Amino acid sequence: MSQPFAPSHPHREIPDMVDPALEVLVRDIIGQIADKWTMLILEVLEEHGTVRFTRIGRLVGDISQKMLTKTLREMEATGLVTRTIHPVIPPHVDYALTEMGRSLSAAFCGVWIWAEAHHAAIKAARASFQQRGGA
Repeated sequence: MSQPFAPSHPHREIPDMVDPALEVLVRDIIGQIADKWTMLILEVLEEHGTVRFTRIGRLVGDISQKMLTKTLREMEATGLVTRTIHPVIPPHVDYALTEMGRSLSAAFCGVWIWAEAHHAAIKAARASFQQRGGA
């Protein structure tokens, strides 16, 4: 049984009811891609193309090897990246965005544009909040 779909979107018609399985999938994907490490890795791969595991870590910065491994595996499982293992000594592993990963990167670009357009207003709102005794 479908659930009512509350949010409205100004650019396209949204159905009154959404398949519960689709809603679960969307919530799961949002939970994954809203993670800062996923977004930073996505940005690195978009900017640099196919990148070795260790270089991704250096380019992202301040990410543990364990978190990098976990995030890349989740991205691979979701279909956002491909992993290529090179059978050389020592072995190395390359990662690249899939077509789906590139399309997510393009969608995320809109967040960057939004942040740039609203940067001053966000900064002012935060300063005002702190002056009023906010956390």
